[in-house]
Amino acid sequence: MSRPINVCVLGVGLSGLTFHVPFVLALPEHFKLVAVLERSPQSEGGKLHERFGVKATIHNTLEQVLQDPQVELVIIGTPSPTHYSYAKAALEAGKHVLVDKPVTATSDEAKELGQLAQSKGLVLYGFQNRRFDSDFLALKKLLSLPASSPQSIGDIVEFETHFDRYRKGLKNTWKDAPGGGVGHTYDLGTHLMDQVLALFGRPDRITAFIQNSRGVGHPEVDDSFTIFMHYDARASLPRPLTAIVRAQLLSVQSPQPRYSILGTKGSYVKYGVDVQEDQLKAMTAPSAIHEPGYGVEPESIWGTWSCLDADDVTIHKSIWPSEPGCYTELFKNLAAAIRDGADPAIKWQEATELIEMIEYAFKSAKEGKTLVASPL
Repeated sequence: MSRPINVCVLGVGLSGLTFHVPFVLALPEHFKLVAVLERSPQSEGGKLHERFGVKATIHNTLEQVLQDPQVELVIIGTPSPTHYSYAKAALEAGKHVLVDKPVTATSDEAKELGQLAQSKGLVLYGFQNRRFDSDFLALKKLLSLPASSPQSIGDIVEFETHFDRYRKGLKNTWKDAPGGGVGHTYDLGTHLMDQVLALFGRPDRITAFIQNSRGVGHPEVDDSFTIFMHYDARASLPRPLTAIVRAQLLSVQSPQPRYSILGTKGSYVKYGVDVQEDQLKAMTAPSAIHEPGYGVEPESIWGTWSCLDADDVTIHKSIWPSEPGCYTELFKNLAAAIRDGADPAIKWQEATELIEMIEYAFKSAKEGKTLVASPL
């Protein structure tokens, strides 16, 4: 077994302490947490010790992190406007990098980072953890069924994905202020659009509506979006497909809608979101990640599969079980990419293309027209 990768996590807020530190600690065969970046710790050991009872070196500046010879991998969980500059500095210092979404605010920045990492032989990895959500894994399983399967819903003609919440006011954090990579589209849109790209590839055209629906905070910071990703028929898609990506902060529903997918033989509808985030927020010991209940959705929010019988009239309905969510697989793959040269599950080219799609979405919304999504 290769030696564990020495890690420094930048930021000990929601991202660092919920989505990164627990997995670093839960996978000691792959990682060793040697340091965190915390500007102004309020107690000995800082927030890391307060939350998990463990200690690591606390660096107060990025410069201290980059000068630490122990650190091999920098995980960037700081506010979005810092992602590009922090990732660039870490790569220039010879560190591997895992960067939270959005990886950058512009595709030009993402391309620059990719070229820099390649020139230095370093791993640069985008944190698109929601490819490992329980319902997305279940959906992939359904869509991978051969046409001959009695459970196949046929050729997909419409794919709708939501990430809705109800939040009337502001949280008074950096997310409420204008900045590079800030707003609901860069926040949750990155997850939804990444899943669409992972399933269907690059769309032919994009039509987007992006706005501040609540009318609170800075008008340039969007809180809702509806993005249409148009696909022409192609070898992998026998029929034209419209993928609709939506998120709204004024949605009063419980559970919230998640997926609605229409095929030529059937459909799939799902409510409720993957449970891993809530489990991680409540977790006091990272070892809980390995317990049987981790990532397992309650049956009450499993999706519903509907399919036509051979007579093209009778509709059969049944529950389509969710798969166990497994963010651990992302971290295991990251370790394998660094130590063994394994193929990254989330390729930097895909992360870059995602930012291009978001740029097209904002341009479409601003100009009020559908745009051809040619490579930038």
